[in-house]
Amino acid sequence: MERQPDKVSGVWVFRGTRVPVSALFENLRDGATVDEFLEWFPGVQRSQVTAVLEYELQSLVAV
Repeated sequence: MERQPDKVSGVWVFRGTRVPVSALFENLRDGATVDEFLEWFPGVQRSQVTAVLEYELQSLVAV
């Protein structure tokens, strides 16, 4: 993930893309699978999605 003030209004995006990380969670919430998300956003790598989901899981476990 990366965040730059001059890129997509400064929101967190998948590194090397303009795809906001929030798009992953919005699509999953709406019933999409990870495979569908990757198909719709070809610049995003499966390893990036896995890393984001793992990070979120760890943040929930740490609470």
